[in-house]
Amino acid sequence: MFTLITLQSAADSSGAMNLIMIVALIAIFYFFMIRPQQKKQKEIRKFRESIEVGQSVVTAGGIYGKVRKIKETTFTIEIAPNVQITVDKGSVYPSAAEAQTESENEKK
Repeated sequence: MFTLITLQSAADSSGAMNLIMIVALIAIFYFFMIRPQQKKQKEIRKFRESIEVGQSVVTAGGIYGKVRKIKETTFTIEIAPNVQITVDKGSVYPSAAEAQTESENEKK
């Protein structure tokens, strides 16, 4: 009889430990995976809203160019003299050189 009571109390505490472990794993996933990704997406969205004509950008396909026209959902980008393409706003990122220059300016 005593053995059954001891086993039952041990099972109750292991259930609580399992629940604590699950909560801890969810917290770890949030702080190491979800939260940084949300911050990165917020920065990219902020960049896309602040793009101006003449700014250097890179498309998702790896094409470098300068913004020549801004429309509601698209950009017209000049990739060579007298060669312009139209791309969706969601596929534009800051160019590496410009992003580095901006980060250096922010540090000063």
